[in-house]
Order: sequence, then structure tokens, then C-alpha cells
Amino acid sequence: MGTLMYNGEWNSLELDGYELHSGESLEISVFGYWIPGQLVVDPAGWHLLTPDQVEIPLHSGLTARRGAPGSFPPPAWHPVEMNAPHILLVDDDPALLSALPQTIALRLPQATVDTSDSAQEALEQIQKYHYDTIVSDVKMPGMDGLQLMARIHELRPGTPTLLITGHGDQGIAIQALRGGAYDYILKPIDRDYFMAALRRALQAHHLQRQVAEQQLALELHAKLLEGLVQQRTHELFDAQAAKDKLINVVSHELKAPLTQLKDMTQLLRLKLEGTDVTEMVSQGLVSIDHSIEQTERLVQELLQTSHIETTLFLLHRQRRDLVELCRQVLEEDAASTGCALMCESLCAPIEVEVDVDRMSQLIISLLADARKNSMPGSSITVKLHQTGPKAIITVSYQGEPPALGLEFYVSRKIVEQHAGRLEVQSFPGNRNSYFVMLPQRIDPAEEQADTSKHTQRAQALWTVTA
Repeated sequence: MGTLMYNGEWNSLELDGYELHSGESLEISVFGYWIPGQLVVDPAGWHLLTPDQVEIPLHSGLTARRGAPGSFPPPAWHPVEMNAPHILLVDDDPALLSALPQTIALRLPQATVDTSDSAQEALEQIQKYHYDTIVSDVKMPGMDGLQLMARIHELRPGTPTLLITGHGDQGIAIQALRGGAYDYILKPIDRDYFMAALRRALQAHHLQRQVAEQQLALELHAKLLEGLVQQRTHELFDAQAAKDKLINVVSHELKAPLTQLKDMTQLLRLKLEGTDVTEMVSQGLVSIDHSIEQTERLVQELLQTSHIETTLFLLHRQRRDLVELCRQVLEEDAASTGCALMCESLCAPIEVEVDVDRMSQLIISLLADARKNSMPGSSITVKLHQTGPKAIITVSYQGEPPALGLEFYVSRKIVEQHAGRLEVQSFPGNRNSYFVMLPQRIDPAEEQADTSKHTQRAQALWTVTA
């Protein structure tokens, strides 16, 4: 199974690099429905000729697969336009088989006429070709014209059949019409009447094919619309589920700071007349400021979440040393939070291509979450090491497992946008770790020169203490 590619300059058709040829079996997919047929080509392009002789234009982008040989009787293709009909004449009279093709050639020079001197031979040709009209004599040795017409209706239903009968055989003519003959021709044959009847039969068959093609087009269009409706329905369900999940997360995240604000307000009101009013108000204001910061951060995360789900979330990648970037972010975080930062070891530069602002936001977010869940007095370790082609940042702490809420969702999306992965693991002794795995930037020249560099393990380690 693959995708069709059409080359208009060379009028060629390929299926995933394989050049297709006229006459090969092919199936095209329309929303799960496989439509079999045989490939045909003309100056206008490529078509799929279905077993019921309906042409489907082929173009680039269609999902297709090569059909198994013999999956359906391969019809011999011929143009279906009225100016190029395909006609079969069946008669045991050699003179008639010679005269009628000449008459048709004079009146319909574009027509292709096949002849057969027996019904059995005609059946073999009918199984091989799709004829626009079949003309047969009624009285023939072995299988007669009426029996042949019955077999034609079984093999090629809808193909018009003209029967030739002797003068005065009115009963046979009526029987032929009742049996499904399009018309009958009396002997001796009037050439003008014969050609008029033949043209009417060809026109009827041509209109029948047009109706079949339009019906198939409508069916394909209906299937297309059905598939689109199903796709949109699934998208709506997914969007509804995402919305419900987001509402639950936001409600949970907002509940804590709002509850804290409410409790502090009530406490201030009750204690306003106490002896330590100034100290109480000061502590309350600090708590209120902290809750407001939490709410503001949550609102910012909501905006970022909405951007992540659209094309507004863009990365501005730069080639940076990840060791130096982590050092700068940790020092700035320690200065703003008042925590003690100790660098226990540094390693050689680890080159990566990252959005500096987004990566800084990620590290600060993981530190804040670790600080919030860690045990009082415990430290947070930040380790950066290189393993193979990956650079891994590990943020570890001892305390409660992290709450994988909206903030974690934003962090995970940032890492995924960098073609990396963010994982969380819990270990015995209440140890918890975030693992940020990023692809290392490798110079192709250096990689060819020394591949052993990329399997070494380099490490930088910092300790953050509140």
C-alpha cells in the first residue's frame, strides 16, 4: 500500500517509486473502501477501469495498492466514446461476416469490429473484452443466437444485443425481444436500417455507461462526505474531552491559591483587633502576594497551553552550551529565591540547539515544583550529563511525588518541541526525579572523525538548598 505519484511531463504513474504500466491490476482506497480495477492510459492521463467498465481518473495523492493477478477478470480496455465503439459480429455465414464489417467501416470508420463464426468462440471473446454492442444471427449450429444472448446477459449484463432473423420469423423476433434483445434485424438486411439500429444500441450503451460513472462518482462522493463527517465527529469528541480535562486541571490548580486567599482574608478580619496587628497584616500580605503570583503563573500557563495547541508556539533555536545555560539559570533562580547554590562539579561543554527562553522556563518550572514538594530542610540536586547522543538534565528531590498538572503539561510540550522527552520517576525513600532528555548537537565532521566521543559520560552537578 502506498501513494500514487503522477508525472504529467512523461505521462507516467508511480506507486512508491514503482513505475506502473497499463494493464496492471490496481486498487484505490476511498475512506476504507478498496475499489479494484485495471490500469489504462491515454493521452489525457491514467484511469482505473473497474470490472463493470467504469473509468476513474487517477491523480497524485491517492492511496493505492497493487492488485493480485487474477483478482478479477481483466477487461481489455477500449475507448468508450461514441466515435470509437467496439462491436462483435457473430454469424456462421462467411459472406455476412465479410459484408457487415465493411458496411460498419464505411459508416463508422472509428469503430473496431471483431467477428466470430460460432457462439462458443464468441463467448470466449465476450469473456475477454467488454463490447459496446453485440450483433448475432439467431440460427447457428450448436448454440443458437437466443442461447448466446442469455449467456451474454449473464456475463456482460447491460450490453445491447441485436439479433438477425430470417424474413417471416415473427415468432422468433418476439421471443428475442422478450428475452432481452435490444432490436432485431430481418434478412435480407437493409443496411440503412441495420446502421440505424446499431447506432441506437451504441448510444443507449454509451448513456448507460455515463449513468454508471455518475452513480459511482456520487457513491464515492457520499463515502467521502461520510468519512469527513466521521473525522470531524472524532475531532469534536477529542476536543470536548480535552476541554473537560483542561477545566478539571484548571479548577484544581486555581482552588489552592483562591482557598489560601479566602482563609487569609478571614484570618485577618478575625485578628485585626489583636495585639500583633502589624505583624499579622504583614504576614497576610506576603501570603496574599504568593497566592497572586501562583494565580498569575497559572494564567500564563493557560495562555501557553493555548499557544501550544496552535501554530503560535514557535521556537527560536540557538546553538548553546547546555552546561553554561544551566549554570546561569540556577544562579538567577538562587538569587531571586534566596536559596543557597553549590556547584559540585562542571564538565566540558555540551552543545545543543534550544530556545534559550523556553529552556530557562522549563528548568525554573521544574525547580519550583521540586521546591514545593520537597521535605523541609532537604536539598535539590540538578545533574547534567551526556550519554551517547543525548544530553540529560536530572532534577531530584526528597518529598512528595510531583503533581502532574497543567505546569507539567506545558513543560512536557516544551521538551517535545525540542525533539526530546520528559519523564518523572519515584524511588524508595521518597526520592523523586525529573529527567529531561534532549538530542545533542553533533557536528557531522566530528562524528566521522571520532565516534568514541559520543559514548563518553560527562557530568555537571549542582545542589540547591533552601
